[in-house]
Amino acid sequence: MLSLQFIRENPGAVRKAIGEKNVSLDLDALLALDAEVRALKTRIDGLRAERNAISDSFKSAAPEERPALGAKAKAIGAEISGIESDLGEKQAALDALLLRVPNIPWEGAPVGPDESFNTVVRTEGTIPDFDFTPLDHVALIEKNDWADLARITQVAGSRTYCLKGRLAMLEQALMLWAQQRLAADGFTLMTVPALARPSAFVATGHFPGHEEEAYFMPADDLYLAGTGEIALTSLHSGEIIEADRLPILYAGYSPCFRREAGSAGRDVRGLLRVHQFYKLEQYVICRDDEEESARWHARLLANAEAMLQALEIPYQVIEASTGDMGNGKFRMNDIESWVPSLGKYRETHSCSTLHDWQARRANLRWRDEERKVRFVHTLNNTALASPRILVPLLENHQTADGRVKLPAPLRELMGGDYL
Repeated sequence: MLSLQFIRENPGAVRKAIGEKNVSLDLDALLALDAEVRALKTRIDGLRAERNAISDSFKSAAPEERPALGAKAKAIGAEISGIESDLGEKQAALDALLLRVPNIPWEGAPVGPDESFNTVVRTEGTIPDFDFTPLDHVALIEKNDWADLARITQVAGSRTYCLKGRLAMLEQALMLWAQQRLAADGFTLMTVPALARPSAFVATGHFPGHEEEAYFMPADDLYLAGTGEIALTSLHSGEIIEADRLPILYAGYSPCFRREAGSAGRDVRGLLRVHQFYKLEQYVICRDDEEESARWHARLLANAEAMLQALEIPYQVIEASTGDMGNGKFRMNDIESWVPSLGKYRETHSCSTLHDWQARRANLRWRDEERKVRFVHTLNNTALASPRILVPLLENHQTADGRVKLPAPLRELMGGDYL
C-alpha cells in the first residue's frame, strides 16, 4: 500500500495511477474518510486531555465540587466511548480502501488497460526452422509415453498432469539445475509451503481482489498459494532487519496451486495452464532505494534470461503495461518463450519490482545506519516454473524421429543427449 501521508501530499499522482491501472476506487471518498478519522482522533485526544485535567483537579477541589466534577468526567468518558465506536468503523473502512490503492507505476511503463498495450523490449534466440512437420508437446508426450494426461483427469479432473519416466525425471532435473545456478549466484535456497493464511495473501497484494483464483480450505482458514512469493513476503513480517543483513536473497521452491478462474477455453490442451505446478521463485528484500531496486530488477531478469539461453529456448522480453502489471507493481517485465506449435511466444517468466508497497502491507522494515526504521523494497521473479517450461523445451528441441535432444546443461543430469 501507499502511505497515507504520500496520498495526502500527492493526490494527483495517486489519481493518475488509479486511472492508468484501471482500478475502481474513489480517491475523494478515501481522502474524506481520512479527514473524518483524523478529526475523530483529535476530538478523542481533546476529551481525554479534558478528563485528565478534571482528574488532576479532583483532589484539590472542595467537597461540594467533587460530585459535579465526577459527573462531568463520567459524561466525557461516555462521549469518548461513543466516538471510539464511530472511529473504529471509519478506520476499518479507511483501511479497506487503502488496500485497494495501487502503486505508482514506472514512468517507462506503456499506459493501457490490458496486455494488448504491452511492448516488446527485445527478442533473443533463433526460432527453429524444422525440415519436418513438428509435433506439439502433447503429441511428443504421447508418442514417447512420457505422461498419463488423459488418465489422470479421472483422478483429479481437467487441467492436471501426471508425468512419468524420463519426462518426470527431466522436471526434477530442471529444478535442481536452476537451484544450483541460483545458489551459486548467492541466493539462499528455501522450500516453502503452499499453505498460507489470508493475511499472507493480503501482504503480497493478492487479496483483496483475487480470492476466486485461490483454493480455500475453510475448515483451516488457509489458502493454497500460487507462488512462493506469498510465504517469502511474510517470512520476516513484523521484524526490523538490520542494515548489515540486507539484501536478503531467496530462491523459494514450492508446489503452487491456481484455480485459473475466468480462463475457460484458454490453453486447455496439455501443460501450459494447469491447476498444480512447481515453481522456483527469485525473491529480494533490499534497502528502500530506487537505484538499488532497479539494479536488482535487472539482475533477476538477467538470471531468468540466462536460464532460457542455456536451455536454447528463443524468447522475447515484454514491458508490461500499467493495466496488465497489477496494482502493487512499480515495474513488470514478462518473458515469453517461443512455442512452435502455437506459432507465437507464451509467457513463462515474470519479473516485478514493488518498492515498499508490499512491505507496508507485510510490515517489513529495516534499520539504517542512522538507526532510523524504514520500509524495505521487495522484488520477485520466476526463475523456472514447471510444467509450463517443458512446453517450449520439448517443442523447440524435437527431432524428426519424435525424440527430444537435450540442451547441454541437462545432459549430464539426465545421463544422455536425448530425453
